This record gives sequence, structure tokens and C-alpha cells, in this order.
Amino acid sequence: MAESISHDSETLAQGEQVITACAFIHHNFDGIEKVFFPKRADTKKFLPGVYELPGGHIDYGEDIAEGLKREIMEEFGMRAAIGDPFAAFTYLNEIKGSHSVEIIYFAEFADPIKNITIHPEDHSRFEWIAEDELQKVFTEHKRGDDPEMQAVKKGFSLLNGKPSAFD
Repeated sequence: MAESISHDSETLAQGEQVITACAFIHHNFDGIEKVFFPKRADTKKFLPGVYELPGGHIDYGEDIAEGLKREIMEEFGMRAAIGDPFAAFTYLNEIKGSHSVEIIYFAEFADPIKNITIHPEDHSRFEWIAEDELQKVFTEHKRGDDPEMQAVKKGFSLLNGKPSAFD
């Protein structure tokens, strides 16, 4: 009998508020700052095949930054150095039946990037995306006006020392 894959983003939480944390993991490639974007597995019910910032649900009573480190370790086998939060927004997860509060932190991998491991039940691949390449990760569900994509633009502005239009 095939094992059923359960994704936390699909665990019912009807009417609950959920805290999620995401990492704006950046790395300098020959003078160009790029951000790590894993692509959600096509088997996911919530936003299948969508590029996203890595992260996930914070457990009850868990420190948010520690929970984000845990999620990155679970999903990519990588330790992460978590910096300051710089954006937050809310959304409804119709699959889960919850209202999520998402907090985005600056971060860097603490392990060599060649050690990134993809778990197929979570993600199918990943890309390192520069600011001028963001359209590569836009989909029907993640357009330029999506709150997470707006936060990514803000993150690039802050990384580049530009005043943010979102302050």
C-alpha cells in the first residue's frame, strides 16, 4: 500500500490563526545578490508548483526564528543564520481553512550552498534569483502584486541600501 504524504499546509485548522515564517535567504554570486526560491512540489494541494520563500508553520510555543531554522533544516538539510524580520502580511489558506500570519526574515545559509538537499515531497527544485529576474518565479498564484513578492522586492531594496517604498 502506498504511503500517503501529509503536508502541514494541508492539515486542517478550520478557523484557526497560524503563524508562518519565511526566510529571504540571499547569497552574493560574483557581486550579484540572489535569493533562494524553492519550487513547491506538484503534489501539494496548497499552491502546487509555485516558487516561494522557504519556511513554514511555527509550532505552538516555539520561538519564531528557531522554528524557521527548524523548517529550513527539515526541508533542505541546511543550517541557517536568521537575521531581522522586515515584512509581514496575512492570507487565507482555503485548503487548510486557516488565516495565516507570515513573517519574513533576512537569512543566509550557514552551511555551504552545494549541500542543499531537496525533499521531493516538499519541493521539486530551486533557483537563485536576482532582483531583475523575479518574473521567472511569477505564476498564476504568485504575481508581482502578491504580498510575498512585494516583500521580496522590499528585501532587495533593503539589501541594496535603497529606501523602501513600503516603510
